[in-house]
Amino acid sequence: MAATTDNSPFQIQTHYIKDLSFENPHAPEVYAALTQSQPDVNVNIDVAHRHLSGRSYEVVLSLRVHTTVADKTAFLVDMQHGALINVHPDVPEADIKPMLLKEGPRFIFPFARAALADTTRDGGFPPLVVNPIDFDLFYERNKKANGDASQADGPAETLAEG
Repeated sequence: MAATTDNSPFQIQTHYIKDLSFENPHAPEVYAALTQSQPDVNVNIDVAHRHLSGRSYEVVLSLRVHTTVADKTAFLVDMQHGALINVHPDVPEADIKPMLLKEGPRFIFPFARAALADTTRDGGFPPLVVNPIDFDLFYERNKKANGDASQADGPAETLAEG
């Protein structure tokens, strides 16, 4: 059970890996290719939320990683890390979505990043550690790209990790 104070705007009930897929389609040949050229790592990030009931919401941080070496797929990771969040009754309705899409992924990210690093390491590759993300900026970019703040979520953002 999560600890909270009476003035906390939300409470994290739990967080969890909702989905995790790892593919290593060119093993074992890919390991030799890694010794001769640098991998190209493409990280795609998305944040979504959905209303469950009352003031309970699910926030899901999705990470999709496609890594190539010498023009061949080295590995693919698709992960969804979720959290069950209860919003305090005093939070105005208009503030709920921005709070969920900024603070929710900020809480989830370290856990998702650790799971991603462990998964790539267990797949025989160096641990992939995604750089920290400014979820305030992420939210604002996606809101601006949508042109409509009422849409549920923004488009996914792609980060290239060389």
